[in-house]
Amino acid sequence: MYFLIVIIFLILLWVVISFNKIIKQKNLLKEAWSGIDVQLKRRYNLIPNLVETVKAYTKYEGTTLEEITKIRQRCIDASNVKEQSDAEVMLSTGFKQFFALVEAYPDLRANEQFVNLQKNLIEIEDSIQYARRYYNGTVRDFNILAESFPSNIIAFIFGYKSKDYFEITLSVERESVKSDVRNDR
Repeated sequence: MYFLIVIIFLILLWVVISFNKIIKQKNLLKEAWSGIDVQLKRRYNLIPNLVETVKAYTKYEGTTLEEITKIRQRCIDASNVKEQSDAEVMLSTGFKQFFALVEAYPDLRANEQFVNLQKNLIEIEDSIQYARRYYNGTVRDFNILAESFPSNIIAFIFGYKSKDYFEITLSVERESVKSDVRNDR
């Protein structure tokens, strides 16, 4: 009888410890996403200023500027990590077109307000990268708990599933990496 009580107690203790580990990691995941969200909002708030500054110098380039504004809204409206990742890829592509457009206007590139906005954007992009690394590390740790035995049993019972990584790698960047790998032979 005593042996059975000890076994039941140990099983319950294991369930509580495993559950608490999963909850801790889930909360770290929320915190990590919050870090990304703050940086993304900073960038989204910067976009209208960039667009307005560029509009003052470019009278015939409305399509690219409108597209950036639409993509920004899609980013804001994203409801999960996958949608956010997809929207961010579109925004990165839009930024490439946007800055290619800016290259045709030397006066704009020399404008102090534009230069400051561009510096702010670079700082924000760096912060997003750091936050994304932290988030993805937290996702990795959560997924290990959710997928590895025996904690996967507790995760399954309580409905915790693996989470998606926040990836905003452009297909062009992937091709560049593949090309670099081939050239290293």
